Amino acid sequence: MNFSLSPDQIAFADSVDRLARTELAPGALKRAHSTDYPWDVAQLMADNGLLGITMPEAEGGQGGTLMDAVIAIQTIAQHCPKSADVVQAGNFGPIRTFAQFASPRLKEKYLRDLLAGRTLIGLGMSEPGAGSAVTELVTTATQVPGGYRINGTKVFSTHSPTATAFLVYVRFGQGDAAKGLQAIGSVVVDRDAPGLTIGQPSSFMSGEEWSQLYFDDCFVPDENLLLGEGGFKKQIAGFNVERLGNSSRALALGRYAFNRAKTYALERKQFGKRIADFQGIQWKFAEMATKLDAAQLLLYRAASNADQSDTGLPSAYETAIAKYMCNTAGFEVANEALQVMGASGYSQMELVEYCLRRTRGWMIAGGSLEILKNRIAEEVLETKFNQRA
Repeated sequence: MNFSLSPDQIAFADSVDRLARTELAPGALKRAHSTDYPWDVAQLMADNGLLGITMPEAEGGQGGTLMDAVIAIQTIAQHCPKSADVVQAGNFGPIRTFAQFASPRLKEKYLRDLLAGRTLIGLGMSEPGAGSAVTELVTTATQVPGGYRINGTKVFSTHSPTATAFLVYVRFGQGDAAKGLQAIGSVVVDRDAPGLTIGQPSSFMSGEEWSQLYFDDCFVPDENLLLGEGGFKKQIAGFNVERLGNSSRALALGRYAFNRAKTYALERKQFGKRIADFQGIQWKFAEMATKLDAAQLLLYRAASNADQSDTGLPSAYETAIAKYMCNTAGFEVANEALQVMGASGYSQMELVEYCLRRTRGWMIAGGSLEILKNRIAEEVLETKFNQRA
């Protein structure tokens, strides 16, 4: 069994590393503390083939693997943690579900500009009453001549203050026909669609701002249907790719904090010697390194097995384990790295505190740690457990 990257993957990582070190590292701190979406970074990523890595070349992508995308996001994050969000948005999130299931006409309408870094697609999934229990969403799509009328509210939508379009989970039909899992699908809604109102941005611990999305008889044309009734399971299968992007960033930011703390420990002196010479500090680094390496292997397993599968999508079980471990390791390592650096790590003049705040959010987003443990337990015990009352 080979746990090393291939020569091609190493060469790819090296090229991304050079780009990030030269073009992104100098502005990393300023970028991290800005709420603006870095459109200049999106253009840079597009120009260097780092958007649409796993998508077919015929559709404007790079024809690469999911492992390539994982390598890209982790390498970028080592020099500019905020820029890793752009790689996520261009490879893992709703764009991947869109590219997987959109009709040729719908791809022609949106994909070119998305992969060029000119536009951005957000996700409308969570609702005030449907977070982890996403199948309880109540946003409806009622068919009318020429399209659908959308009614409902979405919350916690990443990039909502900036996105030019949204992939929105909806419930089709009326009455009994709109009940149950089979009624759930998705549509693509333009930011300026009649009937869509975007609320004022709210600030979160991560430094991000998100807006609520209000749909009031919002009209969506027929051609903007992504997945109709019965499409929910396909959407969630594609969502496992998003979870690997979440995992990659969480782990990468933990590693960024680890590396920064290592440099600090080897330079900082107290009581006449480097703090790295104290056994208590050495044990912290041993524990941090172990957590990072264990999580990295689980992430690589999920990504590489997905690349070798018939569907190209990761296993739900392997994804759940990878996300659980990467989220946990990323946060715990960032927290310990901050402790090693003391007040310097706590200061916003360093990115370690930023890494801590961001990794904390990913323990909730994209499937909370508790939901992931439920999924893992079902696989282990070979039983489906109903969490509903």
